[in-house]
Amino acid sequence: MDIEALLAEYDRDIRAIPFADDPDFRFEWDGRVFRFTGAHPAPAWNCVIFSDLDQDTADAAIARQIAHFRGAGHGFEWKLHSHDRPADLGARLESAGLQPNEGEGLAVLEIAAPIAERPIPQGVEIRRLDDPAAFDPLVDLSIAVFGNAEDAAALIAELKKEAARWPETLSVYAAIADGAMVSAGWIRFHAPSRFASLWGGGTLPGWRAQGIYSALVARRAAEARTRGFKWLTVDCSPESRPILERRGFRVVSEITPWIWRADHQNVMSD
Repeated sequence: MDIEALLAEYDRDIRAIPFADDPDFRFEWDGRVFRFTGAHPAPAWNCVIFSDLDQDTADAAIARQIAHFRGAGHGFEWKLHSHDRPADLGARLESAGLQPNEGEGLAVLEIAAPIAERPIPQGVEIRRLDDPAAFDPLVDLSIAVFGNAEDAAALIAELKKEAARWPETLSVYAAIADGAMVSAGWIRFHAPSRFASLWGGGTLPGWRAQGIYSALVARRAAEARTRGFKWLTVDCSPESRPILERRGFRVVSEITPWIWRADHQNVMSD
């Protein structure tokens, strides 16, 4: 794996283009900064996705992004990757008043071969949810795993809208036990690029460490391979990282979400 070439391709084909033709998100370049502004003021819905800056341009670019989102009354996230330039961009964001959330790793797998699945508990079924109406239990699952009812409702509403508008770019999978959803995850297909990406993956506490998360990864990877994609990516948490690495994923860049809040309280979120 040529990591430098892979990251250049990833930046060009994933980070530096709009991820959806959605009127709720406005994508735009500001010099060498690519951002989107959402309809919701929370930082999770407004983001600097990509930047290509240097020592001379970074501070002014940061100030412009703060001014832009402050003017909209929105907070925002600057999704910094460890290979982004300049090397001290994180320190510059901190000096400007942004604060870091828990880091993630950009994990990549070449999906030429199937991923081995662990056995899952008897009675658990992995299903592909083809009807957006079947996404409703994802709200309660997300609340149980992550604890924020407002964010969960907004996320699943956007997911349902995405599936209805662009069904060819999204597949949602769930693990069902005794008629209840105990885990779920989705995959986005970024044609014409060679990348597909994994999202979600939350599992109820009582069902963890039983192979369910791995099974969801394997099923989504199999669909991506069948559809001709080469690379599978995931922004992985510290908890999922070792599971993914055991299945062949390699972390090629570290991600730090830097947060600026419109209320100027700029405290780190839970």
